[in-house]
Amino acid sequence: MSIPMITVVAGPAGCGKTTWICQQLRNTATAENVIYFSPGTGNVPIDQIRLSAEFPEVKVFSDGQEVEFLNQLAGAETIYIELGFYLELKTIEQIVGNVPYQSVAVLPPQMKDSEYHAWAEKVVKGLDIETSISLSQIWRSPTNGQVIDEDSLNEFWYELSHGAYGTVSRAKGIFDAADGRSLYADFVAGVPTTDFLELDLPRHLEGRPQRFSGIETWGENLDESAIRQTLQDCYLSDSAIAQYQEQVRQILIEETIQ
Repeated sequence: MSIPMITVVAGPAGCGKTTWICQQLRNTATAENVIYFSPGTGNVPIDQIRLSAEFPEVKVFSDGQEVEFLNQLAGAETIYIELGFYLELKTIEQIVGNVPYQSVAVLPPQMKDSEYHAWAEKVVKGLDIETSISLSQIWRSPTNGQVIDEDSLNEFWYELSHGAYGTVSRAKGIFDAADGRSLYADFVAGVPTTDFLELDLPRHLEGRPQRFSGIETWGENLDESAIRQTLQDCYLSDSAIAQYQEQVRQILIEETIQ
């Protein structure tokens, strides 16, 4: 049975790889029979959750699901594999073996003659990111079940992106807000700051959420313990969560009556 063309997307951190894939999906008539796999994210699959929230019909695979991913290839019409910058480009051979693929590099405009240029069949202009910051350190943490006040999250994210915990080049996260929304936060050094994005997921208003939330930060001289402690200080207690959720439920009821 023939396997459709696989598109492998690679590039530096924060240059817009997932965004480019989402753009391709928006430009297709349907996202059915589409597969997306992003290896190397461990138990913090932020890009996978973000993509599946916008395109719930896409089959999304994470680490530990390699066998299922390979078993689905023959039945797919479109396949995207996103390689994080922390993976060597030759990693793709270990994943797909001898199956042919199209290599796409999403690169900042100032980058020239890189390993990506030699590897890619197609080069796409990405974000004009800051490339001088070392990416020697990563801090990832799942925060499943935790609920955070949005004002506290705004303050924490401002501190994180302005050097309070070390030099951050890239940070992204998904957080459960007190009003039940799932918020996507994104920071890339050298790129204008964006507001939190509300993911198209059901509003959770019944106790602690049983869905993914988490954060990933890249940079150098990161004070991981301070990041962890500040986040913990932002988390709400069970009683505070219940109070917030009751208030939101009442507001939503009143809105439906009007």
